[in-house]
Amino acid sequence: MTDASRNVAFIGIGKMGLPMSALVAKAGYAVTAFDQSAARINEARAQGISIAASPAEAVSGKAAIITSLPDDAALRGALLGPAGLIAAMAAGSVLIETSTVSVEASTEVAAAAQARGIAYLRSPVSGNASIVHTGALTCFVSGPKDAFENAKPLFAAFTRAQTYLGPAEEARYAKLSVNLMIAVSAAMMAESLALARKGGIAWQDILKVLDDSAVASPMVKYKTAPLRTRDFESTFSCKQMAKDLDLILGAGHAVGVPLQLAAQVRETYGSLVAQGDGDTDFIATVKHLERLSGLGEPKL
Repeated sequence: MTDASRNVAFIGIGKMGLPMSALVAKAGYAVTAFDQSAARINEARAQGISIAASPAEAVSGKAAIITSLPDDAALRGALLGPAGLIAAMAAGSVLIETSTVSVEASTEVAAAAQARGIAYLRSPVSGNASIVHTGALTCFVSGPKDAFENAKPLFAAFTRAQTYLGPAEEARYAKLSVNLMIAVSAAMMAESLALARKGGIAWQDILKVLDDSAVASPMVKYKTAPLRTRDFESTFSCKQMAKDLDLILGAGHAVGVPLQLAAQVRETYGSLVAQGDGDTDFIATVKHLERLSGLGEPKL
């Protein structure tokens, strides 16, 4: 990135976007942000981030625009059409889109960006709201490679590592593939823990077994920690996981991959949402299996 490109717009400053934008500002970039939420705008302003009166004002004259949006509808609404951000962006600018969205919606954005001479980098981040502020997020990137190379210093401001995967929608498939593994892992952990408890193993003991076993992946250790105290406060909610599984199943249908486990786990998360656990952490699959198994709260 050249000195002239150190003016950055950030669109969407929610749980992920706000700490990411703060990291970018801390790295010496001049950040102008916009969000629909007045509360988020006030919080960003308190952190020294400039606030634009509109999305178009935020992106005007900026060489780089970063977006962090919740879903396909928000992506299309913010970026596409005569009043969308792409129409307001300058030719030659770069759009860094960090959300988890469908391949289909991303492809629509790519076409609109290409028509305007905008370099579109699909850059979904991997991690959660509890670690964003540490800069420990990683991201998958696809799109024009020269734009990615030029933007590496900007990526380094809010992610610790970036994996470039190709010129088109490869990053979208990567993010959905990773989230599929996470969702299925949460379902497997729930069944394993319920089986162990039914077999008479104490709660802390089975968590230690998982931590010390051949299946002790970073994902397992990431979730055994809060489970020790039965902490289900959301880092990524059941509702969000259900949304991502819908995207995953749609992607599988589109390319002819039968995702049988994804379909089953989607119904698990649908049950959790229906039972009022939609805003609970996605590891609430544990509670779901306990209910199905007739298990109450374990002794801690």
